[in-house]
Amino acid sequence: MLYYSSRGKTDPVSAAQAITMGIAADGGLFVPEKRPRLNEDDWLKLRNSNYQQRAVQILGPFLPEFTQEELNKCANAAYHSERFDDPRIAPLVHLYDHVFVQELWHGPTCAFKDMALQMLPHLLTLSMTKTEEPDDVVILVATSGDTGKAALEGFRDVVRTRIIVFYPDEGVSEIQKRQMVTQEGSNVFVAAVAGNFDDAQSGVKRIFGDLSFNRHLAEHGLKLSSANSINWGRLVPQIVYYVSAYVDLLAQGAVEAGQPVNFVVPTGNFGNILAAYYAGLMGVPINRLICASNANNVLTDFIRTGIYDRNRRFEKTLSPSMDILISSNLERLLFETTGHDAGKVSMWMEQLKNQGRYEIDSETKDKVQSIFWGDFCDDVQTLETIRAVWEERRYLLDTHTAVAVKVYQNYEKETGDHTPTAIMSTASPFKFGSSVARALFSPEAIQGKDEFTLLNMLSTATGIQIPKGIAGLENREIRHKTRTKPEDMEQTVLNFLQL
Repeated sequence: MLYYSSRGKTDPVSAAQAITMGIAADGGLFVPEKRPRLNEDDWLKLRNSNYQQRAVQILGPFLPEFTQEELNKCANAAYHSERFDDPRIAPLVHLYDHVFVQELWHGPTCAFKDMALQMLPHLLTLSMTKTEEPDDVVILVATSGDTGKAALEGFRDVVRTRIIVFYPDEGVSEIQKRQMVTQEGSNVFVAAVAGNFDDAQSGVKRIFGDLSFNRHLAEHGLKLSSANSINWGRLVPQIVYYVSAYVDLLAQGAVEAGQPVNFVVPTGNFGNILAAYYAGLMGVPINRLICASNANNVLTDFIRTGIYDRNRRFEKTLSPSMDILISSNLERLLFETTGHDAGKVSMWMEQLKNQGRYEIDSETKDKVQSIFWGDFCDDVQTLETIRAVWEERRYLLDTHTAVAVKVYQNYEKETGDHTPTAIMSTASPFKFGSSVARALFSPEAIQGKDEFTLLNMLSTATGIQIPKGIAGLENREIRHKTRTKPEDMEQTVLNFLQL
């Protein structure tokens, strides 16, 4: 299995090389040459497997250089009881009628990014061995909130790696920020960027593409890689939980073998829903992939019109992990739906860089719309949805999952489609406690109370225990206080590396 750049200007590489590099030298994203398919025997085996075993079975065809024994070690090290507070790892919960919720936040940082970032460090260090990589790896991350902490936790004290995380100074929740700035580890560094997530992400991409900067690192035995979902090693473990969700729907009798399902995914950078798309290519029968956005609805407009236009107001919302206007992983989808036409993809990405927009051709748009449906909801609707679902179902949503629930309600109303549906729940409600408290309590009840007081109020009112990844966070030592401008991010990296 070789991996090609979505921009077609570099030679194909192995899976281990793709994971070690993170991003192609031409700025493109690595995409597998083939689309592995699950057969009847595979499905039978999956039904009789736990999550760790399912991970090995799904990852195997994408990572042919890795032995079964190696993948078993990776899966068992990533998904175990000391890290995840539910033995099912990604439990599927019945919400109502034909609607289910897959909870992807039972890992150490209480967000879905743990599903991949507990696995990636093991894949990366193995890949470095397989490629005989002589240099140590510097993991460079831009985060809208959840990836940063999950990457820091995953790579903490991992040998031959250092990890640098940039987050938007005013663009994450207080819990997300506190999780990052209190991070322990001898190889970790965190910096706030004066700007929004797109500023941080653009800065990271600029550093990756700076040849002289990378040569300078190489002179000191260092090489950049990524823990964002631009790295195939970050994306491929996410395919697992979509396959697992379908198998659990089968086991619960919600669907019969071969019956299509919908997946509803709250997403900003498009990586999470792209993993669902790859699950479909593997053979998971999908009716619709429903893309849920907040007020930064650039993906909604793209799916409906075929025009991607980031030239719009950046909105700071109650679902900050989705406050994104440049959705990196959309590039992989375009590569797949154009039949690996790197020329078209390169042209569109160049237009995005220079003009802030591009428009895909009608054939590609038809392919996108045949599987994807998109909509968005604002902060008022988000809070209303949290309140309604708690009152009606006694199920507590975070602000991102609430966006997904509201968008699904819009979808069902508009289409009349009652296909069995799994909504991907991407964070514990306690990770965005102050916003969830606004939905459940009166303004007078929460006025003047800090984030951590509100968490305790939520726990008391709902009877739900605060997850251990968040409990006591206010008492942990703040270790990272660096703040940088977007244009100074290169120097910030050099300062941390003492170069």
